[in-house]
Amino acid sequence: MVKKLKMPKNDLFKRKSSFWMMLISVGIIGMFFFVMGSSNVQPDTYEIEKFTEAKETIYSPITVTDQKSTDAKIQQAIQAVEEQYTVSSNITEERIEYINEIFDAATKILSDEASAKDTKSTITETERLQNYEQLLSEEIINNVSTEVLRTILNTPDNERQSAKEFLVEQVKGVLNEGVRSDNLEQKRMQLNREILYSKFTGDLQNALRGLASFAVVDNAFPDAKKTTEAQKEAANNVDPVVIKAGDILVEEGEIITSEIYDDLALAGVLKNQGSYVPLIGLLILSSILSFFMFYEWLKQNKLDRNTYITLLILSIGIISIMKVFSYFDTHEFQLYLAVPTAAGVMLIKLLINERFAIVMAVMYAIMGTILFNFEMSGFLNIEAGLYLLFSQLAGIYFLKNVKDRVEIIRVGLGIFITNIFTILIFVLLSFEQLDVTQLLKWSGLGLCSAFLSIVLTIGLLPFFEAGLNILTESKLLALANPNHPLLRKILVETPGTYHHSVMVANLSEAACEAVGANGLLARVAAYYHDIGKSVNPQYFIENQMGKKNPHDLLPPEKSAEIIINHPYDGAYLLKQEKMPKEIIDIAEQHHGTTLLKYFYFKAKEKNPDIQEAAYRYPGPKPQTKEAAIVCVCDSVEAAVRSMHQPSMEKIEETVKSIVNDKLTDGQFDESPLTFQDVHDMQTAICEMLKGIFHSRIEYPNTTNDSSNEE
Repeated sequence: MVKKLKMPKNDLFKRKSSFWMMLISVGIIGMFFFVMGSSNVQPDTYEIEKFTEAKETIYSPITVTDQKSTDAKIQQAIQAVEEQYTVSSNITEERIEYINEIFDAATKILSDEASAKDTKSTITETERLQNYEQLLSEEIINNVSTEVLRTILNTPDNERQSAKEFLVEQVKGVLNEGVRSDNLEQKRMQLNREILYSKFTGDLQNALRGLASFAVVDNAFPDAKKTTEAQKEAANNVDPVVIKAGDILVEEGEIITSEIYDDLALAGVLKNQGSYVPLIGLLILSSILSFFMFYEWLKQNKLDRNTYITLLILSIGIISIMKVFSYFDTHEFQLYLAVPTAAGVMLIKLLINERFAIVMAVMYAIMGTILFNFEMSGFLNIEAGLYLLFSQLAGIYFLKNVKDRVEIIRVGLGIFITNIFTILIFVLLSFEQLDVTQLLKWSGLGLCSAFLSIVLTIGLLPFFEAGLNILTESKLLALANPNHPLLRKILVETPGTYHHSVMVANLSEAACEAVGANGLLARVAAYYHDIGKSVNPQYFIENQMGKKNPHDLLPPEKSAEIIINHPYDGAYLLKQEKMPKEIIDIAEQHHGTTLLKYFYFKAKEKNPDIQEAAYRYPGPKPQTKEAAIVCVCDSVEAAVRSMHQPSMEKIEETVKSIVNDKLTDGQFDESPLTFQDVHDMQTAICEMLKGIFHSRIEYPNTTNDSSNEE
């Protein structure tokens, strides 16, 4: 009697709803982060009155410019600017010309007198002085005494020329510096001191002092434009007064003066000063993180219940742990160094995949910059974010197999070393003096982070595996145990199918390893792929054990129905046993939509108009590399097993024929296999079969001597 199993209802509705459930999940994660981080971006406010004693030390939650103090500094800088003057070069040149005129006129008078001696004419001193004064400007006559002019006139030529050069140089220097009406006397005294300590003495020195008083006049006058420009420059050079995030606004016990009160108001920590702007910024950040999380889910085609539940639980857990640790985190005791965020991403790697774990590591690190900002609005703790990121990436990189104790120690050691090096980077880049005690304390926190990460990963993994039926490497190893009830069922009820499945498992694992697919998954799925044959085991040739074939008594369409049902009977049995979805899918897809050729052509002999679709498996076609490889290996093993004395050439020809047949039939169209993968898979299968069906030595018949050998 042919058994039939009631097929489960199509869960198309569940698959469609996964999209919305995933959208809701990322929304919940984003909102949870928003709620946890709201206190970190919106500062605490205090009920404070002027001239009272501060009950606690209050830090500035933001970086803000104190405009009032800045304006006061600018005003002081402007007031400190002296009035600017412009030196008149015309006056300077005029006074120098007067000096030159006095000395040059004396030289001319003496030169004319020397010429007059040749004519034996005599000139009195009074006439000489009168002639001298006639050559001089009225300004000189009116302001220079006759005694000074007489001294200059009576001075020998060499000394007079030396005095002229000295006086011109000194007067020019003073005038070029600028002489104002308020410092005129000071400049004249300065020049007189130079003359006093010069080499000139007696009447000539007195004459030079008289000429200096005449030559030095005020030549610098107020310049409003220059003064304004100087004031602007002074104002621009004033650095603004900035209250930085983390600066102490008032210490505990300090009296709150008007100035301190203004700073508190400026920092926004007084009652009724709460702002919603930081919350808007946090909401935008939460939305961006949620968007990228959802986009990555879609990109990896992870629209399944286990993924969004896993991410939801782990994300809420990691955010909660970071928030709890942040309550005890201070500038002195940086507790974020002990946060076991690596546990979350290691579980994601084991339960989902490595790429998604890396994406979430970046997400959690960004969240950490907010949650560990000491509740100072506008401040991101970049050190905490980098530390958490490196720690998580170390966990992802070093994690290979959680069942191996040595491997567990290696992962923990890798995380710890990464934490230590990250801490050292922060210390060395800070330019602060290295404190060995502090460094040891921080290293201890890094060790706690590594230890807690390993403990949480190992402790929580079984709960996710059992509660969500998630397929992991450890669970695959458990399912591969021959004592598993379903494998025992196959062995007892369908021993031929069991042997066939083991052979398919060996081939599938080798082929998967060759193309970079999950070999362990393919092996375990191959063990269970034909469990549907246990419903009607006698209708499959490997289980007939020499018995009469029941298909000889059935019409082709009935035989085809029994054979075609076995993948879906198997999927049903696996679902009943709550087996992982990946194994159920491979069992359901391992024949794709291939044609049942034997019964199709048998039916066609009787009815040439028979439809081919009635003799094809309904599918779906293999959706993954592992499913496609099991599909090929299932056909190859059956074909090679049916050969009489298979040779290497026959094996290669058979494998190539089966692969080409499935390729042209479109069975790989929906799988990610490439042409290179198909070639590598074919090569690996042939190599594996050659090892199984290697040439054997043909021993001679020793039946007559067998009793002696025993």
